[in-house]
Amino acid sequence: MDLPTLRAVRLPRERSELVIGEGGAPLGGGTWLFSEPQDHLTEFVDLTALGWEPWAEEPDGSLTVAATCTLAQLLRIPARPEWPALSLFPRCADSLVASFKVWNTATIGGNIALALPAGGLTSLATALDAEALLWTADGERRMAVADLVLGVRRTALEPGEVIRSITFPAAALAARIAFRRIALSPQGRAGTVVIGRRDGNGAVTIGITGGTERPEILRFPAPPSTADVATAIDGIGTWYDDPHGAPDWREAMTRRFAEEIREELR
Repeated sequence: MDLPTLRAVRLPRERSELVIGEGGAPLGGGTWLFSEPQDHLTEFVDLTALGWEPWAEEPDGSLTVAATCTLAQLLRIPARPEWPALSLFPRCADSLVASFKVWNTATIGGNIALALPAGGLTSLATALDAEALLWTADGERRMAVADLVLGVRRTALEPGEVIRSITFPAAALAARIAFRRIALSPQGRAGTVVIGRRDGNGAVTIGITGGTERPEILRFPAPPSTADVATAIDGIGTWYDDPHGAPDWREAMTRRFAEEIREELR
């Protein structure tokens, strides 16, 4: 789509040039920015010009993925026995309403920063307790992705702040995982996505996205009972309502999937 109000695309070469002023926006893959009018924008700051490596294994065994890493690059991370949760990466990518051809452009940082309930990379990052590194030209801070996404199209990003990278902890990558997703049509936007994780110490985490306005994370120090899971879901008050699913249907399917996952991970 043409963006007639755009006047410049700036290419920063170093961090000090990462200044985003009024009317500016960071540009990663641009798959959403160029999909609809952006009449409030006059400048893009192209983050890909900074040349960040797509991904790297850290000394502690965690995995750091650059915000500009495309879905295609993400899915080319080699499988390894100590990271069984990597099998979740393609399942979350497949849950996006996008052609596989878009994977060569769409970025993990852009999908999370957009903060849509059906954001497949938000589902991935929150289920695996990933942490975001947030940058400005002269400062940085870290925040759990589950806390970064506040609601529909709302994040905790401050003005001028961008996502630099997402780090997946080694313990989460080593966990057993279970995945459930449903939509009203075979290729439709997710009605709910429920992802379970059982860590080596027996703790169980269940992440709920797609059907809620923001990520909901249920944590249990040991494998939970049916009643434990049901009670935790009772406390969720952010069920989403749009043409892709009514709140009561989303809640009912989430309860069903959470119980299936509880059984699978028991």
